[in-house]
Amino acid sequence: MYPTKHCSRWVLLCLCGGLLLLVSCSPAAAGRVDSQTQKMDLPPADSFETPPAGNAETPLNAHPAETTGLLRVNLQDAVLLCLKNNRSLVVERMNPEIQKTGELQEKAVFDPTLNAEIAAGRTKEKRPSGSASEMENITTDSIEGGIALQTYFPTGTTLDLEVGTGMNEISYYEEAFYITRLGLSVNQALLQGLGTTVNRVRLRQARLDSRFSAYELRAYTEFLIADVEQTYWDYALAKRRIEIVEESLKVARQQLAETQTLIEVGRLAKAERAAVQAEVAAQEQALIEARAARQSIRLQLLRLLNPGGRNMWQREIELVHQPTIPDIQLEDVALHVAVSQRMRPVLNQARLLIQRNELEIVKTGNGLLPLMDLFITLGKSGYAESFGKSLAALEEDSYDAAAGLRFDYPLRNRDAKARHRRAVLSRDQARQSLENLRQLVEVDVRTAYINVNRTRQQIAASTVTRRFDEEKLRTETEKLRVGKSTSFLVAQAQRDLLASRIAEVAAIVNYLKALTDLYQLDGSLLTRRGIDAPGDEPVEMPAK
Repeated sequence: MYPTKHCSRWVLLCLCGGLLLLVSCSPAAAGRVDSQTQKMDLPPADSFETPPAGNAETPLNAHPAETTGLLRVNLQDAVLLCLKNNRSLVVERMNPEIQKTGELQEKAVFDPTLNAEIAAGRTKEKRPSGSASEMENITTDSIEGGIALQTYFPTGTTLDLEVGTGMNEISYYEEAFYITRLGLSVNQALLQGLGTTVNRVRLRQARLDSRFSAYELRAYTEFLIADVEQTYWDYALAKRRIEIVEESLKVARQQLAETQTLIEVGRLAKAERAAVQAEVAAQEQALIEARAARQSIRLQLLRLLNPGGRNMWQREIELVHQPTIPDIQLEDVALHVAVSQRMRPVLNQARLLIQRNELEIVKTGNGLLPLMDLFITLGKSGYAESFGKSLAALEEDSYDAAAGLRFDYPLRNRDAKARHRRAVLSRDQARQSLENLRQLVEVDVRTAYINVNRTRQQIAASTVTRRFDEEKLRTETEKLRVGKSTSFLVAQAQRDLLASRIAEVAAIVNYLKALTDLYQLDGSLLTRRGIDAPGDEPVEMPAK
């Protein structure tokens, strides 16, 4: 015989303990951060910190309707305007927040679920009566209701607590029949799905995806800031080119007037006029091209800055900073390479991909195991002629209990084996890709470093060339006045001087752009510009 009284109390204690466990379970506790996973809190879209802007004729925080007319900016203002207003960056800033919703989805796996159900029905049928030859009509009315709380724990445990009640009223009974049941079910994975390591894989992968998105945003921001700086200097070069061509055109027209005077006094032949006229026409054509180029670059710069306001595309831009040689002592190339190996977003993304693939191996390795679960079910029921008495009847000796094992394993299990093999190969491929990227990044940095030194040396060389061309033009002009040169040689000297003056300014601009390119390729551009953005911490690879 069963010790019914003690068993009943034991069942009630287990049911109450399960209820307290479910009540104490919260989404925050279920989704607690794994100590092995590094947390990455991404700031909101407007959290980029930027250095204070310089003085500008147009207030940077003015209402779009008020921002009209001349836009006067320095390089720092241009960067600030881009960070605040650029439409592409606004779109990219939303990606980390969108990706972060994946973490919430994976945490929801461990959230408790509350289910409730109520139903009513009637059954009418014929059954044999006391006499085998006679049938009687029997009507059964029933009402059933229940509520259940279910939760899944990272340990691989599923816990269900349910309370249900029902009423059956049968036509050949005088009174209705009530039943109330309190039940507790526990299911524990013993092989597949056992432990917090495998059950939190998807959550940890979601966190890595969020960090991946942060580095992606950083890479795009670096690219955008580099584009702003280079377009800023291109616009400065375009404006300076116009000034140089206008000065050269003015000199060519003066030379045409002098040539005309010399022809009139008989010191030059009329044939000399054609060469000077051709040079004037060439300078006018160059001025047209320079002005068109400036307008195109102006539109590109406005697109990057997006200052807003009425007739934004008609706004003129005045640059406060002009191209000058910065006082910079370039670090050794090995230092730039070392910085790039830690800070380049593409390398940090590759490291995150390896970590994600490592977690995928854990997940697919779990699929190689058989499914074997231990389940326990405990219940307490009360039967009576009323609902209140059925609750009181729970104190009686009736109960139900069951325990057992559930086993499931597909023969050969080829699907799980293929998934695991693919995960291992993907991890190995990601590691090889990281080594390849390291080489490519180092080549990029070293090439950019060479380009910086080359453009720096070009500045001095272009200055010397410009000085010689000035002297050559002065000499040819004096020789023409005394009849020892030709208008063609003077025009050629003018054209050479124009090219060398533009090349001198272009050399400075190319040097400034080369520095920006080097800082972008070694991943230090945002830090050097004082911009605080997501993804500023290098990814540390776990020890093998």
